[in-house]
Amino acid sequence: MADSEDTSGSSRINPFTNVPVELTVSVGRLRPLVRELLALEPGSVLQMDRRIDEPVEIFVGNRLFARGELQENPESGTGQLAVRLTEFLDTPHDG
Repeated sequence: MADSEDTSGSSRINPFTNVPVELTVSVGRLRPLVRELLALEPGSVLQMDRRIDEPVEIFVGNRLFARGELQENPESGTGQLAVRLTEFLDTPHDG
């Protein structure tokens, strides 16, 4: 397999850049008792451990990757959720 170069000719293109990864956005956690779960019905409200204006956490697998703010995607026009990244955590770079 031949190595490709970018337009500057200074670095090789990494074939893994086209591999999709799944990100998970965590808006909060809760630890209900089993009896509380069994009592749930449509319309029940689960209280999270965070306020609506606090940052959400973005995970790649089980690793915390970044934090951000929930917002409505302005391009969708349909109320679709989006996350504006505000902080990257411990990201490896090859320099």
